[in-house]
Amino acid sequence: MNKIELLEKLSNLHGAPGHEDDIIEFIKKNMDGYICERDSINNLYIKNNKDNNGVVVALDCHSDEVGFMVESIKANGTITFLPLGGWHIANIPAHSVIIKNFKNKYIKGVISSKPPHFMTAEERQRLPKMEELVIDIGTSSYDETVELFGIEVGNPITPDVTFYHDKKIDVARGKAFDNRVGCAIVMEVLKEIKHKELQVTPVGVVSSQEEVGLRGAQVGANKIKPDFAIIFEGSPADDTFKDTFSSKGAIGKGVQFRVLDAGMVSNPRVQEFVKNIARKNNIPFQVIARSGGSTNAGKYHIAEKSIPTVVIGIPTRYAHTHYTYISIKDYENAINLGKKLLEELNDDIIKTF
Repeated sequence: MNKIELLEKLSNLHGAPGHEDDIIEFIKKNMDGYICERDSINNLYIKNNKDNNGVVVALDCHSDEVGFMVESIKANGTITFLPLGGWHIANIPAHSVIIKNFKNKYIKGVISSKPPHFMTAEERQRLPKMEELVIDIGTSSYDETVELFGIEVGNPITPDVTFYHDKKIDVARGKAFDNRVGCAIVMEVLKEIKHKELQVTPVGVVSSQEEVGLRGAQVGANKIKPDFAIIFEGSPADDTFKDTFSSKGAIGKGVQFRVLDAGMVSNPRVQEFVKNIARKNNIPFQVIARSGGSTNAGKYHIAEKSIPTVVIGIPTRYAHTHYTYISIKDYENAINLGKKLLEELNDDIIKTF
């Protein structure tokens, strides 16, 4: 399959935090010639050889997406739920979702709240509260929801969105580009450098539970103990609510390097090295300093003896909502930059960081 088809298949898969199984199995089936090992937290490690020889570079992405979990089933058959990841309440109601029961069956539902006809004047003037929202799968009783559809407490829930590629503007729309685009990039980079002579050993780390505290990355960093880490991330775009000069995350304007967020102050020596590689290869980039948010880099750069780390972001409009947009050009540039970094990195360079 080509790069866009790969992204489409990954985006359409469902993987709430802690329930990334479908993504893991898909990646394993599509990494022929690589050794894929899974651990108990649902991380997937992708290696060319059984042992990590020499200087190890982690290519990290996370497989989970923001979602929800079934909390309870009410007498009328509707379902209460809890958030998994950083949702804002305004982005939740009136959307279609998919519930995956423990028999691996997928059930469609709609997030509903009290219709305006029945709202009080006070309720009309404010956002709903999470505990006021329910998921309706069309049933009318507890027994129907449980017995006919197998819904149980703990079932994962994800947005119900289908990928679409607009060829006229080369932009893709779909769910979970945070961070299935990162998964696609890691897969493509590993495939394209498989037979190249490198001075480093790349290891793919498809980490779990990023959206609920960067948990998989903490385990992954301690397990493979890389000498350098590249974090590929679907990073929030800002070009639809900032002007041209203040926007540092516009889709189609280049990959994004983070110098600051809530989890890491980036090493300026690493930043300069990566920028120079991008310039040398005519890869456009943007640089952003953010007051909030974090990525798996927040765990890598303080693991072990401190691992030099860079975040390569792909600007993603409307992250942590049902529908997200990315530029295919940014996606392809991130793949190219990942390859070029692996071709340039060696032990001596890493020691200068």
